[in-house]
Amino acid sequence: MGLDIFLLVLAIVLVILGTIGCVVPILPGAPLAWFGLLAAFFCSFCDISVVSLVITGILSALVSVLDNLAPIYLTSKTGGTKWGSWGVTIGLILGFFAGPLGIIICPFLGALAGELLYDSKDKKRAFKSACGAFLGFLTGIGIKLACCFVIIICLIRSFF
Repeated sequence: MGLDIFLLVLAIVLVILGTIGCVVPILPGAPLAWFGLLAAFFCSFCDISVVSLVITGILSALVSVLDNLAPIYLTSKTGGTKWGSWGVTIGLILGFFAGPLGIIICPFLGALAGELLYDSKDKKRAFKSACGAFLGFLTGIGIKLACCFVIIICLIRSFF
């Protein structure tokens, strides 16, 4: 009984941290949430099938790969550089301390600053590539949130 309660609390905490990790760059969002589902799998209060666990595990791994590839792809498609990608990351970290609006605005400003540091003469290209880097960042957040939503649904359904 005590182990079941521990596993259930661990599962809920990991799913919450995983969902937060969708926007916080330090935490691995989808994998962390999946480990929460794995903890719930071993809890007698929850009824999670092996199939659900495997599918969400594959989904989490795929989302983690796509989360890293989307910003690179969209940045390169819009003429961006690694400077813009690094700017998005630094902007996100700084934006985290600036509140909810900062999490949205700072990554774009960081990408723009990175691109302007790379080539300050071509402002139009810098703006276009900053938009691509920011779009890649938003795409990554979107797919991580969607994956965590699926995991949350699986966890909630396991109680019924």
